Amino acid sequence: MIGRINGLLISLKPPAVVVEACGVGYELDISMSDCADLPPVGSNVILHTHMVIREDLHALFGFLKLKDRDCFRQLIKVSGIGPRIALALLSTLTVGDVSMAIENADTVTLCRTPGIGKKMAERMLLELKGKLTTFAGTEMGQITKNSSITYSVQADIINALTSLGYNDKEISNTLKQLPSDLVDLSLGIKEALKLLNKHK
Repeated sequence: MIGRINGLLISLKPPAVVVEACGVGYELDISMSDCADLPPVGSNVILHTHMVIREDLHALFGFLKLKDRDCFRQLIKVSGIGPRIALALLSTLTVGDVSMAIENADTVTLCRTPGIGKKMAERMLLELKGKLTTFAGTEMGQITKNSSITYSVQADIINALTSLGYNDKEISNTLKQLPSDLVDLSLGIKEALKLLNKHK
């Protein structure tokens, strides 16, 4: 089992990153929130990891914060929630938001995540009640404007949102609302998720 990777961030293509450690490039899936908080490519990064090995899946998931990985591990214990949905949940909501929604029986907030329906949300309330209370939440940061939005940034935002299950119409409407002077992919993803959650 791989529990942590400390190495050089050599590629960022949301939701996947490649981190090179001891000459080996590890490909990991991470949440959109963590994508937004990563240092620039070429920097050193430490990711707490969870490995999933099944007949149909061999994947490594990475998290900047240990509490995010611990929350992920609790989420995938819920019947019907696989690692992809758990990662999508942590992309649309903070760990603190998830914990608060569970404790307050707030299914509406949980259903903001593509792939989480009312029945799934109710199952989460039942199976996770009292298990996430040690997690604290933070608000998503504000976007910083600098220069013009580029095609590559827009394409990466589209890929990231598509991987989370948003449809073409939702993505198109969101892109129209993004600042025209956006070049930072990480902040662009944050702003896009904020806009999408606002309209849920």
